[in-house]
Amino acid sequence: MIVVYYIGVVLGVFLLMEGITWCTHRWVMHGFLWYLHKDHHEVEPGFFEKNDAFFVIFAIPSFLCIMFGMQTPGMWWLHAIGFGIMAYGFAYFLIHDVIIHQRFKWFSRSNNTYIRAIRWAHKMHHKHLGKDDGESFGMLYVHKKYWEKVLRDKQLMKGKKVAYAPES
Repeated sequence: MIVVYYIGVVLGVFLLMEGITWCTHRWVMHGFLWYLHKDHHEVEPGFFEKNDAFFVIFAIPSFLCIMFGMQTPGMWWLHAIGFGIMAYGFAYFLIHDVIIHQRFKWFSRSNNTYIRAIRWAHKMHHKHLGKDDGESFGMLYVHKKYWEKVLRDKQLMKGKKVAYAPES
C-alpha cells in the first residue's frame, strides 16, 4: 500500500510544480532575480546563460528532499516529494530546452498539436523582452487561446508546409 501512496505523492508534487513554476517564473524570475533571467529573453552568444543557474537553484530542494528522505526512517514521503520535483525538472528540461529552444538537437520540430501550442505560448512569452508585461509563465499547461491558435493554423494550412499561420 505504501507504494501507491509513494506514487501518489510523486504525481501530486509533479502536478503542483506547474503552479509553483508559474509563480516562481512570474514573481521571482521576472522580479527580483531578473538579472539572472534577463539573458534568456535577450539572446547573447554562447551555449550557457546566467538563466541556467535556475537549474541548480531548483535542483537543491529536490536533492535535499531525496537525501533526507533516504536517511530518516519513516520519511518516505519526503523522498517522494524530492522525486516529484526531480520528475518535473526533467520534464521542464525536455520541453523547454530540447523541444522549445532546441538547445539540444535531439528532436526535430513536431507537428503535434500540444507541442505546437506549447511552442506558441512560449514564443508569446518571449515577445516581451523586459521583465514586465509578460504572459504565459507556465510550462506544461497551455492556455486555451494558444490551443485555439494552433488548431486554427492547422486548419488554415492543411496540406501546406508552413510553421505558423498569421494571426487573424
